Amino acid sequence: MTDSRKTAVEIVQRLREAGHEALFAGGCVRDMVMGNEPADYDIATSAKPQQVMELFRRTVPVGAQFGVVLVLVDDKQYEVATFRSDQGYEDGRRPIGVKYTNAREDALRRDFTINALFYDPIGEKVIDYVEGRRDIERKIVRTVGDPFARFKEDKLRMVRAVRFATRFGFQIEEATLEAIKKYSPNVTQVSWERIGEELEKTLTGPNRGMALQLLADTSLLKHVLPEVHQMIGVPQPEAHHPEGDVFEHTKMSLDNLCIETGCQPSSVLAFATLLHDVGKPATLTIEDRIRFSGHEVVGAKIADKVCRRLRLSSEKREKIEDIVANHMRFIHAQEMRESKLKKMLQRETFLEELEMHRADCLASHGSLEIYDFLKMKLVSLPEEEIKPPPLIRGDDLIELGLTPGPLFGEILRAVEEMQLEGSLKTKEEALAWVRQNYIEIRGRQG
Repeated sequence: MTDSRKTAVEIVQRLREAGHEALFAGGCVRDMVMGNEPADYDIATSAKPQQVMELFRRTVPVGAQFGVVLVLVDDKQYEVATFRSDQGYEDGRRPIGVKYTNAREDALRRDFTINALFYDPIGEKVIDYVEGRRDIERKIVRTVGDPFARFKEDKLRMVRAVRFATRFGFQIEEATLEAIKKYSPNVTQVSWERIGEELEKTLTGPNRGMALQLLADTSLLKHVLPEVHQMIGVPQPEAHHPEGDVFEHTKMSLDNLCIETGCQPSSVLAFATLLHDVGKPATLTIEDRIRFSGHEVVGAKIADKVCRRLRLSSEKREKIEDIVANHMRFIHAQEMRESKLKKMLQRETFLEELEMHRADCLASHGSLEIYDFLKMKLVSLPEEEIKPPPLIRGDDLIELGLTPGPLFGEILRAVEEMQLEGSLKTKEEALAWVRQNYIEIRGRQG
């Protein structure tokens, strides 16, 4: 038994000793039934929030009006929620009020049957009011009760259905799927921040290509990511892209991410891969062959727009935009001068760019020649050669008698280029070059 589970059991025991019913609830039970170790444990109880706070020394009433209290033990937190039923929704997100009730009624208010299970850790038995265990066995995602009612309460549940289906490799149950298709235009009534958070979880999880296809099949894609939806059916030159259209290529690229390591991609890498060819629909021309001239430039602007709409952090947005804007530079890596190549390797996002390039290649022509070349360079060149400390700085130029201004940037950039090329190796050599090219020449010209 893990420390986290042991503590959760102790919380249940203490609630019961005080005369309250208490059970594990929701996702942790689902994971246990599926044979997976839960990331955390949530507890549902008949105790009211005030009673919970009186029983435990460290608590935070994060949603006491909805019956939710965090119990803090060591460095972990456990959500303890009072059994409740919701009394209508006004904003498509939170109930306008709750009514404290029992475990059965609490299960019936939840989103999907696989998330509506309870577990008695003392009696060691699953409590299932909604046939959630059967749905896990059948590998389906099904709403608790009427899907339209569940989605009307919280429109984000439609996107969550896609996430759970792809996370576990399940199918969305037929009536639930049809409800999503019909109700999908309403998804934008949810805050874009919440949609962005849900998409991040989906795109950094497993079966990312399946997720993108399911978003398209449910009509959610054209409402939450219309720019990506426009990639469907956009043709590509068969010689370079035998896999098919831009949308098919993007699905395959997403699935190819991190297959060497088995890790999940970061949200920056996942969104950059999702959007790396988003500029192709707008730049499609058919000349001697199908072309997408400048699609990376157009795509970077679209990526910025998408990230802003989804309320991604400015740091993530800037990195995603930068990766999209620069992803075509890899084609010329083997012909680059040493200084330009080293500057590429210096980039903060280089490892993510390199991984996206590998996934991109595997989803098209299949050649990893450039990827292997760059990987070899990265391994063979020591860090001090890729990003050496500057040979000279502005203070050194002032000591030479030069006046600060735009010229300083020009000189320092030129010295950096020669340092990376290997033609300048020491500070003395760099200062001598500056004297010869910027001081002595000016003296002769004067």
